[in-house]
Amino acid sequence: MKRVVFNQKGGVGKSSITTNLAAISAARGLRTLIVDLDPQCNSTQYLLGENAAHTQADIHGLFEQILTRQLKPASADEFVHETPYENLFLIPSSPEVGDLHAKLEAKHKIYKLRDALNRLDEYDAIYIDTPPAFNFFTLSALVAAERCLIPFDCDEFARQALYSLLDNVRETQIDHNEALQVEGIVVNQFQPRASLPQKIVAQLAEEQLPLLNTRISSSVKMRESHDESRPLIHLAPNHKLTKEFVALFDELHPVTTP
Repeated sequence: MKRVVFNQKGGVGKSSITTNLAAISAARGLRTLIVDLDPQCNSTQYLLGENAAHTQADIHGLFEQILTRQLKPASADEFVHETPYENLFLIPSSPEVGDLHAKLEAKHKIYKLRDALNRLDEYDAIYIDTPPAFNFFTLSALVAAERCLIPFDCDEFARQALYSLLDNVRETQIDHNEALQVEGIVVNQFQPRASLPQKIVAQLAEEQLPLLNTRISSSVKMRESHDESRPLIHLAPNHKLTKEFVALFDELHPVTTP
């Protein structure tokens, strides 16, 4: 299963959601890979901390290989790094990957990430973190993925941007990846006692948009998790925020009984 976490708006929690769901997946015994496509490197920093600056084989190297190899397919496995957590692996990002955008786009390489990830058959789950823009890298991720998870923070600007985002996903489904499914919209940084978030969520529900039931609260514990470079399932397994992420993971992976 390949899941892309995508929103064109910044600051909605893409990297936090990607990393924490992947960490739960790994803790459940699934061999799990995170692919960080964002030049801001947030997922990479989250998992590796100070060691993030010392990684050499990264997503920039993979895309350089895609550009230079004409006949031999690119190999993603040489860019995979172990993390401090069992079953959890990472293809780290690099600030320099953005420099390749124009070359990759000009040479129409949007299917190459899909092809490279399809050869990584040793992973039970792959999570793809994306930049806050609809560009070559996000399109490549949508082409490569089977499922799309959309983080959403509760403000009017985010609500208006959501319609454009869904249009882009539908267009990608039609043009490039018919198998892509929108898993749902996850409401992040939710404040249940505030009237505006409740109003906006109610509006989305009235419009029959694919809202997930689980809400992710706003909490200082997330910043602590970032600062310590430890996903919540390892930092504070009994915290309310951690339990919300576990509930989200379980909602995305319902257990079916015979």
